[in-house]
Amino acid sequence: MLAIAIIISACNNQPVTPTNQATSNETPVTQETSPEIDLTQLSQDVDLATVDEIRGRDDVILIDVREQWEYDNGHIPGVMLMPTDTIPNRLSDIPKDKTVIIYCRSGRRSANVIKFLRQNSFDNIHNMLNGFAAWEKSGYEIEY
Repeated sequence: MLAIAIIISACNNQPVTPTNQATSNETPVTQETSPEIDLTQLSQDVDLATVDEIRGRDDVILIDVREQWEYDNGHIPGVMLMPTDTIPNRLSDIPKDKTVIIYCRSGRRSANVIKFLRQNSFDNIHNMLNGFAAWEKSGYEIEY
């Protein structure tokens, strides 16, 4: 019982928010103290905190590949909607001179889109880890 009480009090009952959320042994970093992220070092799958930090940059574009009705029910502000089935006809709308982050609800559709885009000479394409469902659950900004 004493051990449980210590664990509970150590947690301090703080809610998990984007600014105090840590993933895989990372120390949480707020935008005020974080250095600018080097986009050339992004992995294929980009975590939510990184997406949130870079999404306003001029050299980054976010593309939502969900359907219109999903987008209408909530999306990341400032993204481009490009439903999965429209991608083959909209390749010219995807900039090759920017870092492109693709997302869907869970990450499955976006992973397929990334595979297709890489087969069509796009190389600066990244998948938002765990998709919009994780973004929403984590409390990041949403627009309707």
